[in-house]
Amino acid sequence: MVDILGKMKQMDKMKAFVEEMREDHLVSLNTVAKMMRRFSGAGQWKDAVNTFEELENFGLEKNTESMNLLLDTLCKERKVEQARALFLGMKPHIPPNANTYNIFIHGWCKIKRVEEAQWTIEEMKGHGFRPCVISYSTIIQSYCFQSNFYRVYELLDEMEAQGCPPNVVTFTNIMHSLTRSGDIEEALQIAERMKIVDCKPDTQFYNALIHTLGKGSYVEKALHIFTKEMPESKIYPNTSTYNSMIAMFCHHRQEQRALEYLRNLEKSPYCKPDVQSFYALLKLYFRDGKTDKCMILLDDIVKKHHLCLDLATYTLLIHGLCRANKCEYAYQLFREMIGQNIKPRYLTCSLLLQEIKEKNMYDAAEMIEGFMKKMKSL
Repeated sequence: MVDILGKMKQMDKMKAFVEEMREDHLVSLNTVAKMMRRFSGAGQWKDAVNTFEELENFGLEKNTESMNLLLDTLCKERKVEQARALFLGMKPHIPPNANTYNIFIHGWCKIKRVEEAQWTIEEMKGHGFRPCVISYSTIIQSYCFQSNFYRVYELLDEMEAQGCPPNVVTFTNIMHSLTRSGDIEEALQIAERMKIVDCKPDTQFYNALIHTLGKGSYVEKALHIFTKEMPESKIYPNTSTYNSMIAMFCHHRQEQRALEYLRNLEKSPYCKPDVQSFYALLKLYFRDGKTDKCMILLDDIVKKHHLCLDLATYTLLIHGLCRANKCEYAYQLFREMIGQNIKPRYLTCSLLLQEIKEKNMYDAAEMIEGFMKKMKSL
């Protein structure tokens, strides 16, 4: 109930309800954590701090656990500087633990002040706490977002020197970031480095590896991973694994192979298709002018698999149908997406409006123009 009232921004009612709980000695640290989180989420971070200050009135103790809850709440709402100031005031009375410093590492990274997070690692060591793989991986992820791979490799070396080897999540994030930056060969070297330190892969790692191999045109190697290495390691594919394979085949215009893997996904005992499973094939068909095949596939998505289209798929379909001179159907999809409260991009509206006007569909054009005016006024 406390959480529900807080979520509804009914703060006075939430406080009154907690006061009733206090009189019946029902307030727990979990209750206080929910209050602080809701205050902070509503922009009332000072009320979150006041709630912490009143802990003893609830029969609770100000200790490391409760302090960490407050700091975590503030950091998650990007109030890291305020959390830091409060921590410095509490530190002489409440001892921090390793989790305290990890909270600040996450907080500084969240507001893109990665150097402060790096300094927190050193502060952590200075107080006798050993940074864990999560501490390092959080900072590595921030450097990955900056494409600062020099610092990424420095931290990997530091982790190994400190006896804190990177885990599969660390390696997966680095490989994915290198691939996104177009450094395919470097990304594949990360997979080799992972083998050297005997870090066991998981499904997410293999998904990233297959994606990387596909981007690098190593189709047969990706096939080997999927058909040989994963089964031998007893690691089962999920929907994203199949989606990566389908997207890879479509990227290399191998329609039949893509369809084969889509059918295998439909029959898989482990997972089922999602709307993303069809996206690459739809894109391939539009690119090759096979609009009729798009319509058959769309029928499968909606009627056979009962999947709801997302913004990306609606956008692809509307743009593709407009280019294929099928703007009547594109308009139907446009109305459908609006009916489902999926807001189209302004470019999509402009493209469809232009095609609709060329077909003299005046009522449809008026509707789209009215929607675009609303978009501009928001």
